[in-house]
Amino acid sequence: MISVQNLGFTYPGATAPTLTNLGFEIGKGEVYGLLGPSGAGKSTTQKILMGLLAGFSGTARLFGEDVASLGRAIYERIGVSFELPTLYLRLTARENLALFAALYDRPTKKPEEVLAVVDLQDAADQRVETFSKGMKMRLNLCRALLHDPELLFLDEPTTGQDPARARVTRELILRLKGEGKTIFLTTHNMAEADEVCDRVGFLSGGHIPVTGTPANLKRQFGRRYLAVDARDGDAISRHEFSMEGLGANAEFRTLLEADRIASMHTLEASLDDVFIKATGGGATVGEAQ
Repeated sequence: MISVQNLGFTYPGATAPTLTNLGFEIGKGEVYGLLGPSGAGKSTTQKILMGLLAGFSGTARLFGEDVASLGRAIYERIGVSFELPTLYLRLTARENLALFAALYDRPTKKPEEVLAVVDLQDAADQRVETFSKGMKMRLNLCRALLHDPELLFLDEPTTGQDPARARVTRELILRLKGEGKTIFLTTHNMAEADEVCDRVGFLSGGHIPVTGTPANLKRQFGRRYLAVDARDGDAISRHEFSMEGLGANAEFRTLLEADRIASMHTLEASLDDVFIKATGGGATVGEAQ
């Protein structure tokens, strides 16, 4: 669905390029997360793929075709939800969606249908100027879903949402994946990326030095140790054991046989840990399969 090779871009007047030899591919039905610090080039990459930014080097292809050759027809096949909602504040939610639906040549869903998907049906006839930021973000997502696109670009989709609402949005993303949609996601929320992404790439220095599945990246950057909390009278003491030869470790076996273990877990890295290592130096370049 998306293929990027040797992509480079420098903004006019800039002293250094924003993107250098960037490359990645996203398969049909995949949720791919592009992660990186502010200013790393995530938005620039999205704009190039959406056909909003020209003057780049390398190749950027959507649906097997060069982005530049798709022209305005690209917007019939992609849905976009920006981090900053782009809505008409003096119109109602229903009126906003009716207006945007009129811009498409292909059939669109009814406003009530997409509003129900994000639980905004009760606010259909409220002016958007009365909406909270979280409600605006959900309406922005409705815009992206109106024409039932094959490919979705979601930029920080849970911004401004409380934890319960953010969870509903993540469940929606997984449901869209189940329907065969391809989703290109940018987020600063590592827990969110861990939950919904099939693969993630960490953008740093204009390219992606580390990419892979969240589970494998956490194993790759974590420590092969087991953390054990053991009861010591009324207190709890922490012990760490190497996973190598754990079954023969005398201290571990003593705790186990004495029934003193209160809890234990492996010391795998979190995606936050991977993010820091991948974008702050010290990361090993490569892909975790």
